[in-house]
Amino acid sequence: MSFSTISVIGLGYIGLPTAAAFASRQKQVVGIDINQHAVETINRGQIHIVEPELDKVVKAAVDGGYLKASTTPVAADAYLIAVPTPFKGEHEPDMVYVEAAAKSIAPVLQKGALVILESTSPVGATEQMAQWLAEMRPDLSFPQQAGEQADINIAYCPERVLPGQVMVELIKNDRVIGGMTPVCSARASELYNIFLEGECVVTNARTAEMCKLTENSFRDVNIAFANELSLICADQGINVWELIRLANRHPRVNILQPGPGVGGHCIAVDPWFIVAQNPQQARLIRTAREVNDSKPHWVLSQVKATVADCLTASGKRASELTIACFGLAFKPNIDDLRESPAMEIAHQVADWHSGTTLVVEPNIHQLPKSLEGISQLASLEQALATADVLVMLVDHNEFKAIDSEAIAQPYIVDTKGVWR
Repeated sequence: MSFSTISVIGLGYIGLPTAAAFASRQKQVVGIDINQHAVETINRGQIHIVEPELDKVVKAAVDGGYLKASTTPVAADAYLIAVPTPFKGEHEPDMVYVEAAAKSIAPVLQKGALVILESTSPVGATEQMAQWLAEMRPDLSFPQQAGEQADINIAYCPERVLPGQVMVELIKNDRVIGGMTPVCSARASELYNIFLEGECVVTNARTAEMCKLTENSFRDVNIAFANELSLICADQGINVWELIRLANRHPRVNILQPGPGVGGHCIAVDPWFIVAQNPQQARLIRTAREVNDSKPHWVLSQVKATVADCLTASGKRASELTIACFGLAFKPNIDDLRESPAMEIAHQVADWHSGTTLVVEPNIHQLPKSLEGISQLASLEQALATADVLVMLVDHNEFKAIDSEAIAQPYIVDTKGVWR
């Protein structure tokens, strides 16, 4: 059967672009979210997140009558679940939102429907979702019960897009399709091919789940190497960026750039899912996570040392000193603060510093609650004019455009090598 109505559960950084992509191909799409503000914003043809080109696609889809948002699930030919999977306890994956999403659509499921889980999940999550659905709908058959003949098809298909380039990568990148049966995989491929220009690569659900975790763990381990190198170089009095540039001239070496840590809801989270399920075997993956998680604390120690030098040279009291933190997002040129090491560092600096702490983040309009009362949101010009110590945390384009020779302050902690 063809897919005339599609429902996307969760209208965040992945769900809304996905819903918009289907709607742009003139499919009837209903996005479901528990956030009333998000629903109302989308229904006005606007967006509640920052993502290049997404606003135009959403406006066109809403104006054309192909996309609408609701807080209540409706019957559809296909459902895509794109809700968060946070931590609980000691870095264990929390499936509470996936469970809630599955149970919310169960009452409206009809024979022939396709349900796809897109949320980053531990291995076995798709089978667990199928079980939750089966428990709520004993009148329908599911792949774990009826195999190829099941009334409902179920698959796992992780996203693999880069924030800031989602609307391009969503369409261009290959997708890994992990159906619970070959029929499930075939129907999921048919669905994504509505807008996909990349290839649908078919496997089983458990391999697809592990694939997403593997991709981000690979990146995390490589970033950890660069971050650990930056600590060693600081101790040895070596410019880490020059060192990496030289080492990368080797034809088989490609070291990544260090930073203040690792953020976002993928690389900073997904490796822990592997560690939680395989604690004895995942030793390197665990160590990489620990290296990257500890980097913000090392940056804070660098800030404290730089402030001490500034106080000694200026004769000021600490309460008279202004520190400016540049960037809060977890990566350049976006507004996403999830799991952001820059956020963590800015909070630690503001909490520790007795003087004024300025925060410069061109992609937000108000401070997050955790920074209210202990810091001030400032313009780039204001920070450069008034701060005694500059802390570079995110290499936004606005910051890279500043000529380093135009920066008068000698007291700089540059975690991105932008003003070196």
